[in-house]
Amino acid sequence: MVRFELLEPKNLSEACSLLAEHKEKAKIVAGGQGLLPLLKHRQIAPKYLINIKNLLGLEYIDDGRSGLRIGALTTNRAIELSALVEKRHPMLAELERVVGDVQTRNWGTLVGNLCAASPTSDPAPALIALGATLRSVSVRGEREVPLEEFFVEYLKTALGPDEIVTEIQIPSPPPYTGGAYHKERVRMTDSPIASVAAVISLDGSDTVAIARIVLQAVCPTPVRAREAESFIVGKKVDDKFIDEVAVLAEKAACPISDIYGSAEYKREMVKVVTKQVVTEAIKRAKAT
Repeated sequence: MVRFELLEPKNLSEACSLLAEHKEKAKIVAGGQGLLPLLKHRQIAPKYLINIKNLLGLEYIDDGRSGLRIGALTTNRAIELSALVEKRHPMLAELERVVGDVQTRNWGTLVGNLCAASPTSDPAPALIALGATLRSVSVRGEREVPLEEFFVEYLKTALGPDEIVTEIQIPSPPPYTGGAYHKERVRMTDSPIASVAAVISLDGSDTVAIARIVLQAVCPTPVRAREAESFIVGKKVDDKFIDEVAVLAEKAACPISDIYGSAEYKREMVKVVTKQVVTEAIKRAKAT
């Protein structure tokens, strides 16, 4: 039986102090959708759980000066249903609909999903493609970490043992920008065979100015398909070059064989999904 002491801080400052005191012996719990299965299967055995679910001021979706701000206790369901998210970043609202089931989204948080560092996370690749940044706090102060640098290896992040993520920031995109995300899976709530997010900005015509293509579930952490990105920038949109982008994106994948398919099959799915999301992102960029 896993035994732990549940700590209930009254505010964020107290939560930081408790985490600084106990460090690796403690885990933060908010929605608990990622943490509780680890406890159940005895994959972790912390001495303390620090519950931040009831802290005030960490559940919000705001339109700031430079972009969208989402508080750490904002649930996946709230993001899915947010009119502001739908307006600013429709890709984010869309992908939230495939994060587990409705019950999971009602309780689980976006920030908690990211901090779990699962290689099958839905939000991570899309948020990296959007250029998101995480803000964290500790007794030492605050800092910001680009989400692209947050995932350092399998199930491991750049977050210190005394840090709490308080907010995710998503910058406003330039004009003529579109994004798309897709995960290939067998059943609705299954882990992805392969997933890809793409954000494409055009220069006002049909020439690609900025491209970010991020793969997930085919490496221990999310990975940008940088060769594919470099290839697409500066090119006029046509179907032929999108086929080449898909081939280049597949080169960034390093999948393993598992119950969802062989490594070879997953590589092929990377090409299929990349072509799909890049095509859709360009279509949406033209429509803005």
